[in-house]
Amino acid sequence: MRIRRMLAAVTATAALAGLGLTGAATATAATAQGAPSYVTPSQCEKGGGTPRIDLPGNPCVGGTYNGQPVD
Repeated sequence: MRIRRMLAAVTATAALAGLGLTGAATATAATAQGAPSYVTPSQCEKGGGTPRIDLPGNPCVGGTYNGQPVD
């Protein structure tokens, strides 16, 4: 009987710990994609894009940083 209780407690603890880790990963992912980050004109070009400071929002067009504002 004692072994069953211990197994149940260990299982419940592991399940709750897993939920906590999943929640933390989700929160981190949501934060990472929040506000747009700024890139420099040289970063935009190195990433294969073209800084278009003549367009509204000064976006980097194409490449790795496509759509991100150029600062």
